[in-house]
Order: sequence, then structure tokens, then C-alpha cells
Amino acid sequence: MSHQDTYSHNEAYAEFLANWDAKFYAKYVATLRPTQPGTRALDVGCGAGQVVDQLTKAGAEAWGVDVSEPNIARARRFSERCQLYNGQRLPFPDGHFASVGALNVLEHVDAPEAFITELVRVTQPGGRIVISSPNFFRVIGWRDYHPHMRGLGNKWRNWQRLADKQRQIKNAPAQVRFDHMTPIVKQPFTPDDDAIIATNAVEMEFFLKRNGCVVERVECTDRYVAAPLDFLLNLGPWRYWMLNAFLVARKQ
Repeated sequence: MSHQDTYSHNEAYAEFLANWDAKFYAKYVATLRPTQPGTRALDVGCGAGQVVDQLTKAGAEAWGVDVSEPNIARARRFSERCQLYNGQRLPFPDGHFASVGALNVLEHVDAPEAFITELVRVTQPGGRIVISSPNFFRVIGWRDYHPHMRGLGNKWRNWQRLADKQRQIKNAPAQVRFDHMTPIVKQPFTPDDDAIIATNAVEMEFFLKRNGCVVERVECTDRYVAAPLDFLLNLGPWRYWMLNAFLVARKQ
């Protein structure tokens, strides 16, 4: 059984996502929202459907997919456009959406490189792709919730691993792959802990570009913070070393 299959009937996961925090999702929703009212937007890993609901209220034709049956049961209370999918191929034709996004999903998928390819495939030329995931290769950070991020020893190893990744991107791009991790399963269930992919902005940017996208923004903040702080956090290359990986790209 694949890791994604463990979510198929996970009621604890659905209950966790049902506890909606509008502030947490606000930046993602605003970025994913199409610029033209009535155009199609897709939330991949839509959870209990709150993002689809917010996009619909903002005037988009919003769709959602998820691998979890309990999630989709909740999501369909918001919209009939939320549907179950197999976690591999998105059930839509090429270039179907003006914007496509995945919030805190990439770190849980079995084949992250192929997942990014699918996001791009269903986006129309000129359309927007939004991907946000934790930065498991944090070098600078505080309140680090995952062992991969925690402590000076891990932060030094993360620095070295990011340097390795950047050299590989330059010298052997065909060999670049996300690192896999052993999931940590806790009680009560917390989905961030059971991540299996060491997501990071360096590789996310690389795979978006390799799939024919122009990356417009790479930020370490996945939610709204005070404007001066946001500016400073994302001003320089340290945004690749901190907090989260929030990327916005345009399909060529």
C-alpha cells in the first residue's frame, strides 16, 4: 500500500482539516484566485473543501480533488465540484484551468516530481500554479516542529544538503530527485509529521521550470504577515533557507 493510500479512509485526517483556520489559508486562496471572474481554478488536495468554497464565493468556477473519501464527503457539503481522485493522474484534460494549486500536499505524495508535472499539465498556457509546502531543509528557523528541521546539527546538514542539491541542478539536472523521509505517525494524528518528502523551495523551483514554467515568486511565508517583516524575510536568498516554500509560477 502506498503512503497516499493511508489517507483514503483516514477519519482523523478529515477531522483535522475540518477545523478551518481562515487566516492560515488566506494567502493561498488569494494567490490561487483567478484574475478573471468565472474562470476555472483547481485546489489539489482540497481537504474538507473550504478553499473551494472561498474561491467560489470570490467568483471562480472552483474545483477540488482529494485522495481521502472522508475529506470529499465533507467537501461536497460546500461544492459538488469536489471529487475523489487516485493521487496520480488528475481527472481533467490538458490546459483546463486558469489556476491550479496545492497547499501542504507535495510532502505527502508518492511521486512528487510527477505530481508537479500533473499540476502544470492541467494548467492553461499563461495560467498560474501555486505550490506551498514546508521547507524541511531549514537552515534558519524557530519553533521547528519536525525532527528533520530541529537542532543545530540538522540545520548544518540541511545547509550541506541544499548545497549538494544546487550543485546537482547545475551539473547533473537529470538526476535531481526529492529526498524521501520515513513518516512519523503520532496519536493524535498530525499530518505534518507523517510527511514522506523533504520538500524545499530549491527543488520545487527547479521542477516547475523543468515543466515549462516561469517562477514569479519564491517566498518563505505561506501566510500573511506584517508587510515590513514579509519584505525582509523574502528580500534575499535566505528565503530558501527558512520556514516554508511558497512558490507562484506561470505556465508558458
